[in-house]
Amino acid sequence: QVQLVESGGGLVQVGGSLRLSCVRSGGVFSVFAMGWYRQVLGKQRELVASITSVGITRYDDSVKDRFTISRENEMNTLYLQMNDLKPEDTGVYYCAAYRTWNVGQVEAWGQGTQVTVSA
Repeated sequence: QVQLVESGGGLVQVGGSLRLSCVRSGGVFSVFAMGWYRQVLGKQRELVASITSVGITRYDDSVKDRFTISRENEMNTLYLQMNDLKPEDTGVYYCAAYRTWNVGQVEAWGQGTQVTVSA
C-alpha cells in the first residue's frame, strides 16, 4: 500500500520561497510518475507540476519559471521548490503518486500541507 507524507508548507511573504517534500513508502518509487496538486477552498484540486519516472517535467502556466519539481529516487522523495511566491499560490498542496511511469490515474494522495503567501 502506497503512503505519502508531505512536509515543508508554511507562511511566507510575497516573493519568498518554500520547498515542499513528499516521502513515499510502499512500491518502487523510481518507476512511477509523481505530481503536486494545489487546492483552494471551494475549488477543484489542480495539477501544479508533474514528473515522470524518467524525469520529464510539466508545469501549469501559472507556476512555470518559478516552481521546480524534482525527485530523489534513492530517498523515495519528491520535492517542489517554490520561488517568487505570490498570494495566488496560497492553498493546500497535495503530493500524488500515479499508477504508471507517466501522468494518469492517481493511485494515492498525501494528507496535504498548507502554503500561505501573505501580501
